[in-house]
Amino acid sequence: MSDKALIIIPTYNERDNVNPLATQILGSYQDVEILFIDDNSPDGTGALLDDLAACAPRVHVIHRPGKLGLGTAYVTGFKWALERGYDLVFEMDCDFSHDPKYIGDFLNAIRNADLVLGSRYTVGVSVINWTLPRLLLSKFATLYVRVITGMPASDATGGFKCFRRRVLEAINLDAVKSNGYSFQIEMTYYAWIKGFTIREIPIVFYERAGGVSKMSKSIVREAIRVVWKLFFKHLFVRKPRREPFYQPSPADETVHG
Repeated sequence: MSDKALIIIPTYNERDNVNPLATQILGSYQDVEILFIDDNSPDGTGALLDDLAACAPRVHVIHRPGKLGLGTAYVTGFKWALERGYDLVFEMDCDFSHDPKYIGDFLNAIRNADLVLGSRYTVGVSVINWTLPRLLLSKFATLYVRVITGMPASDATGGFKCFRRRVLEAINLDAVKSNGYSFQIEMTYYAWIKGFTIREIPIVFYERAGGVSKMSKSIVREAIRVVWKLFFKHLFVRKPRREPFYQPSPADETVHG
């Protein structure tokens, strides 16, 4: 019996993306379901999602009253997934910066892992259409996380990932307060500090072609604070003895779904 998988996709003003993204995922992966979490998008994304869910039984929708943030959206989705018995839970962006073709690679990699991270930096730099300052900020953020926390992730802020339910069950989700890209750092850090096996697989990240990026100065400031919070919170906690991060060897074949 295959694992029951759910992809959580937060949305805010993504009316042009939700239908093509859902169509591609549902058409390529027959055993995967989608949970959209919409923050009362003023462009009508929520109504489109309701129409989509009415026609596609594998699509589910949660409506929230306003723009409450990425982190709280994922925590809401994690709790929803755990309550309904899903075995695998994905995080994924709605703007096609995360290519659905990699979902098959995640499903393959999670067979021997507890958490799989899609990394932009396992094979050089795999980012399309970023400015140099944006790329340098991302690379610096990963180095910053490694130096302060000791967590050996090659891409600490990436948001394309897949959890086994036991990882989410082991984390106190109510204690995860970060809401921007620091949420990604915090969730991966908690999985690492608890000794779960974490695998990184290469992906190509595409800067969104339409809509507005959610990056802001406040998100960057929050990430800086959260890294130090993790450092002091676990200052005297023994780090995992074995190296839980690993990348695919040449013998590990992955197949795009």
